[in-house]
Amino acid sequence: MADGPYKFIRDGDGKVSRVIRVGTRKSQLARIQTDSIVEKLKGLHPDVNFEIVAMSTTGDKILDTALSKIGEKSLFTKELENALEKNEVDLVVHSLKDLPTVLPVGFTIGAVLKRENPHDAVVLHPKNKGKRLDALVNKSVIGTSSLRRAAQLKRRFPHLEFKDIRGNLNTRLKKLDEKDDFSAIVLAAAGLRRMGWENRISQILGPEDCMYAVGQGALAVEVRARDRDILEMVSVLNDSDTVLSCIAERAFLKHLEGGCSVPVAVYTEVKNSQVYMTGAVFSLDGSDSLKETMQTSISSDNQVVNPLKYRYNFRYSECFEFYTDPFVCNLMIPRLRSRRRLMRRSSVWVSLL
Repeated sequence: MADGPYKFIRDGDGKVSRVIRVGTRKSQLARIQTDSIVEKLKGLHPDVNFEIVAMSTTGDKILDTALSKIGEKSLFTKELENALEKNEVDLVVHSLKDLPTVLPVGFTIGAVLKRENPHDAVVLHPKNKGKRLDALVNKSVIGTSSLRRAAQLKRRFPHLEFKDIRGNLNTRLKKLDEKDDFSAIVLAAAGLRRMGWENRISQILGPEDCMYAVGQGALAVEVRARDRDILEMVSVLNDSDTVLSCIAERAFLKHLEGGCSVPVAVYTEVKNSQVYMTGAVFSLDGSDSLKETMQTSISSDNQVVNPLKYRYNFRYSECFEFYTDPFVCNLMIPRLRSRRRLMRRSSVWVSLL
């Protein structure tokens, strides 16, 4: 039964309760991530019914083209946000790295959960078991769908070659194992761990080898800004350190206006009441880069700033301005701009900042 934009059900005793519809992508990893959030919400709200609505996105459907060449920033989110706009779902679960820094009008991020390992991981072909990237033979082919990974790894491991590989985790691992096209592939460690495939990780890439993507390893819940009850429900899922890290990273990316077509990378730590962030932009072949490391205090009047203080009044956009403008806008970006340059690689001009 329906009442306006909301959905309700009546049980055998005639009791009516609201159904919270949760949007997600159809992939196995997306379902695992969404199921984990729904289980948390069920534990907090045992009297509420949750219904998962899975759908395919543009990024799921177009598998024969590199992500950077599709020309769409909302590759893995547009269809989900359309459903949210049409009141077909009440909240959406995303991998935060897939979510553009500018959300559609009327939407907000209601929660960012505790981050899984944000680093990238190397998965080797069975014939290379026990090796690391630096031990692979000359001209070994490494599969990755990310310009960010390829640019950094070309710089760090110039003896290797890099080739695009698309598909979900299952598909990419199958391409690796059943053919000899790749000596290894590079994936997000978080996804492998959530799938229970941590045993396939041969090497975790630290920031000296490959800094990670903005928001990588974090899950976000997107909601309609007007739905105060949903905002209050999901806000308890927020993790303070993850929120602070991801606000800084997304503010950095927002000011660069970067996406999957630009090799932008970050490395962030929150410790001792300080946020430390290294941000970088690379040329496509990795030979040139702009990199800057900054830190800023998250304490105010000797108290640590808590962006979750106001619970469901929490807004990513407000936190961008309040917490990170002095950090990212007034400090980090001008330092990079002072080293402005145009880099031409492989007949492609990349204008940085």
